[in-house]
Amino acid sequence: MAKARALDRRRKSIRSIRKITRTMELISTARFRKAMDRAVAASAYTKRIMSLVGHLSTAGLEVHHPLLEPHAETSRAGLLVISANRGLCGGYNSSIMRQGFAQYKLLKADVPNVSLEIVGKRGISAFRFRKYEIAERFTHFEDKPTFAEVEVLANRYLELYRTGKLDRLDVVYTKFESLGRQRAVVETLLPLGQLESAPAGTKGGSREDSHVQYELLPTAASIVDEVVPASFKVKLFKCFLDAAVSEQIARRVAMKNATENAGEMIGSLSIAYNRARQSQITGELLEIIGGAEALNK
Repeated sequence: MAKARALDRRRKSIRSIRKITRTMELISTARFRKAMDRAVAASAYTKRIMSLVGHLSTAGLEVHHPLLEPHAETSRAGLLVISANRGLCGGYNSSIMRQGFAQYKLLKADVPNVSLEIVGKRGISAFRFRKYEIAERFTHFEDKPTFAEVEVLANRYLELYRTGKLDRLDVVYTKFESLGRQRAVVETLLPLGQLESAPAGTKGGSREDSHVQYELLPTAASIVDEVVPASFKVKLFKCFLDAAVSEQIARRVAMKNATENAGEMIGSLSIAYNRARQSQITGELLEIIGGAEALNK
């Protein structure tokens, strides 16, 4: 049996760790609520702007834009992997890495030139450890990504796609579906594909929306030129927001489990400490009694 003093030191160290994990759990709880509000608001906006072009098409207008049409040949593809700068969030980063490695292999099998871009220190370390060639690294996106930061990245992708230097863009990130469900997914953002309006009577549209008569000034083409690039920027921004809120939820769950495990370990060590201490006291008493008997003889 371990000595009581060693057990007491170990119990104190675990108590200190529990204080840290509990603090991190509270911080993650506060951050994920703010991030979730931003993600939910962006989700509604994304659905609305994506359905706008579809509403224009139902109004009898032909919608054409270079971002909606795939290139004749896909020879250059881009893969953007959105990971975290920090760990201590359970399997959040590992699930993203698995999707990223698998998607990169699929693209390399079909596309001659694949450009790999990584967001987050954890993803950069994982791909660099496996000797992958990383074209761009981004570590300035924290748990509160701003639209201005993402817009700079989106504008570069749009310019590459317009000039023919990029034929396809895939994004690997953790999609936020609900508080209890977040999963790593791969989405192709470029080309955007044909945008369609939401069916009548659903959340994204209504029967009244399907009968709205639009007056477009100056022309429908000018409106589409504004809406289609904006829809891509919003979709990319939504990916970053989903990744941010999913990271905070994963960290909150991991820290909560760590706090509970630390509490259980403290309970077990307390029992072992009490037994060791009682055994030590009993031994000391026996020594005193033995010494007293020896003196009496």
